[in-house]
Amino acid sequence: MSNSADSPGTGPTPGRTRRFRPVRVLTVAVFALAGLIFFTSFNTAKGTNIRTDASMLKLSDLIQERSHKNGRLDESNGALRDDVESLAERDDGRSAAEDAKLAALEKNAGTRKLRGKAITVTLNDAPPNATAKLPGYPEPQPDYLVIHQQDLQAVVNALWQGGAEGIKVMDQRLISTSAVRCVGNTLILQGRVYSPPYKIQAVGDPAKLQKALAASAAIQNYMVYVNVYGLGWKVEEDGKVTLPGYSGTVDLHYAKPVE
Repeated sequence: MSNSADSPGTGPTPGRTRRFRPVRVLTVAVFALAGLIFFTSFNTAKGTNIRTDASMLKLSDLIQERSHKNGRLDESNGALRDDVESLAERDDGRSAAEDAKLAALEKNAGTRKLRGKAITVTLNDAPPNATAKLPGYPEPQPDYLVIHQQDLQAVVNALWQGGAEGIKVMDQRLISTSAVRCVGNTLILQGRVYSPPYKIQAVGDPAKLQKALAASAAIQNYMVYVNVYGLGWKVEEDGKVTLPGYSGTVDLHYAKPVE
């Protein structure tokens, strides 16, 4: 019987080469790939559980913490501004006419408290399990059931058009540089974050304000979603109220070109 390179218990015949086995090479490649995946996963996780939303929760907590901090700073800034104005009024050297002019400018700028008759508009998300209430309408997409930035802007714009003397969104007074922005299901206003329901209060003639709301094409479109999918909408007359003055910074910030 002749010697064979594949016979068990015998070594290879001198002068002959060992056969190339693809299976062995494939096995080595699989183990190498598995090691690479394990290393990549470990390096990405950095010792944390990458299947959880812990990082997102930390980011959400950070945003809420910063929002509360900004609120406290606004209150402190408003109190300091009142103290400075009180000290300046003791002996500022201005005439009565100049004081009246300054007061009118502060009123128009929204930095002074404003008292008068008001209405409040409340917008809220629809229930998560909402369905179409009227025939001929499709079942809602998730996007149909939440308040959007354009909905809030439509209400604010309509109130201004209705002659509002001042507007407060949630607990903040709007001024000429205020921007109502939404990110996802939250409102970001002047460095602070809010969740629905959203309350918008305006001082002015209640009848004219409500008429302006009814005449807005954007709000008429919103009312379709109110009637079909259950988005929240409520308008209430508040009687006489006092809107707070704007207490945040009035410095303008703008982009600058890179030199």
